[in-house]
Amino acid sequence: MEEGPKLTARQQQILDLVQSAIERTGAPPTRAEIAAELGFRSANAAEEHLQALARKGVIELVGGTSRGIRLRSDTLRALHEARGKQFSLPLPSLAQLTLPLIGRVAAGSPILAQEHIDQTYVVEASMFPRRPDYLLKVRGMSMRDAGILDGDLLAVQRTQEAKNGQIVVARLGDDVTVKRLRRTRAGIELLPENPDYAVIVVPPEADFQLEGIAVGLIRNTMLM
Repeated sequence: MEEGPKLTARQQQILDLVQSAIERTGAPPTRAEIAAELGFRSANAAEEHLQALARKGVIELVGGTSRGIRLRSDTLRALHEARGKQFSLPLPSLAQLTLPLIGRVAAGSPILAQEHIDQTYVVEASMFPRRPDYLLKVRGMSMRDAGILDGDLLAVQRTQEAKNGQIVVARLGDDVTVKRLRRTRAGIELLPENPDYAVIVVPPEADFQLEGIAVGLIRNTMLM
């Protein structure tokens, strides 16, 4: 197997930080969060290291968003192999998932009901730090600053458990929405990542259910 590009200790540290943030919350860190975590004086220092990682082909940077950092699928594969994680099949090229793409969700019916499935995609398992169960087509720009844009396909792992700060798919009444979860003493809040959108406060009596957590993203332009 070919060796990946040589990284400096600092670049490896930042790559590990990006990976752990994606595994923990479903989204990459901001430049400011990287700077704070590693003790840099400014976000610009983090940006310089990210640009170097992008030049080495380890990550991809998406403009116009504070969390526009993507791990390349071969980078994820190398990270998994380096950490001794097992793939479901011995050859990464064969470790493929067939995922249903969920379009609009009708009120009152399960998210994976057959009528919601527009089509299926075959993707490499190594693209995702955790195994997704389905892809959800993102509608609107409420999560723009997390790098999740209208038309993107969000990879979702089905679960009714989520940690504070994770990006979740939630059902509130008749609507299914993608937001960041925040639990407070007063209850549950669903946070947008776009100042043009309001925080959704979930009343205690609301018909609310967690449908899953975000574990990755496929940009719509990657499918063209």
